[in-house]
Amino acid sequence: MPAEVASEFLDPHALTRLLSLPLEARGPMEGSVSGRHQSPHRGSSVEFAEYRKYVPGDDVRHVDWRVYARSDRFYMKEFEADTNLRCCLVLDASGSMKFGGAHGTKFAYARKLAGALAYLAMHQGDAVGLACCSAAVIRDIPPRRNAAHLKNIFGALSETNPGGATGLVAALHQIAEKVRRRALVIVFSDLFADPAALLSCFQHLRFRKHDVAVFHLLDRAEMDFAFDRPTRFVDLEDGSSLLVEPGLIREPYQEALARYLERLKQGCREYRVDYQRVTTDQEPERVLADFLVARTR
Repeated sequence: MPAEVASEFLDPHALTRLLSLPLEARGPMEGSVSGRHQSPHRGSSVEFAEYRKYVPGDDVRHVDWRVYARSDRFYMKEFEADTNLRCCLVLDASGSMKFGGAHGTKFAYARKLAGALAYLAMHQGDAVGLACCSAAVIRDIPPRRNAAHLKNIFGALSETNPGGATGLVAALHQIAEKVRRRALVIVFSDLFADPAALLSCFQHLRFRKHDVAVFHLLDRAEMDFAFDRPTRFVDLEDGSSLLVEPGLIREPYQEALARYLERLKQGCREYRVDYQRVTTDQEPERVLADFLVARTR
């Protein structure tokens, strides 16, 4: 990939600083090779898991002879297995992601986060995949763990343009059923959908034992609603418009927004979803550093 294409959403200096922070899963993962993440199966890492009684045929090298000396019974030491993970990046490419101000669009910000996390995951030997969705899933790249595959991820990020209606709910349900093994699913979206429907998706993903993280992207103008004159607001998904006096609706708008954000936050806590609310005026490197540090075991 040409360097100028990757530079649209990759900052080499920021990546260099972030490489010291691992991308950790919060639960056991099911990978195909040895890696840095906990596995649900027993293996031969240095992390002790538990004792179990000896049964004929067990490898006597794992007998704890000190326990035998105290109890005159044979017990086997079992250890955690370490594996790699599958990281599935889900990028909302609906029309509302085109909204932005001086700091750029929400979609451009989401590409920076997704591109950096794809690079970091691939660098530590994990498999990375990408799904871009608007009204439907418009790009679906399954997780793989070779360097050439990273070029495909970056190419898809560069070539995808936001537009159309939101199809995030259907896309997440589809991913929950399609990805059979436990995976780390990271969603980048402004979450412009019914909270109950969104939380149903997250519950579905968690039921399938996926580790779920959500970057909820908002523009500062959406949060502050600091408009001071009659303004025509245009829906970036269906093109409809509405002329309003901001001063008359500012207070009920902010109350409704606060209820919506609190509903999402509480629902994500209930389903153990890693919820990150981000405004596009925040430094992407700082957002990613805080995310990675918080997930460190």
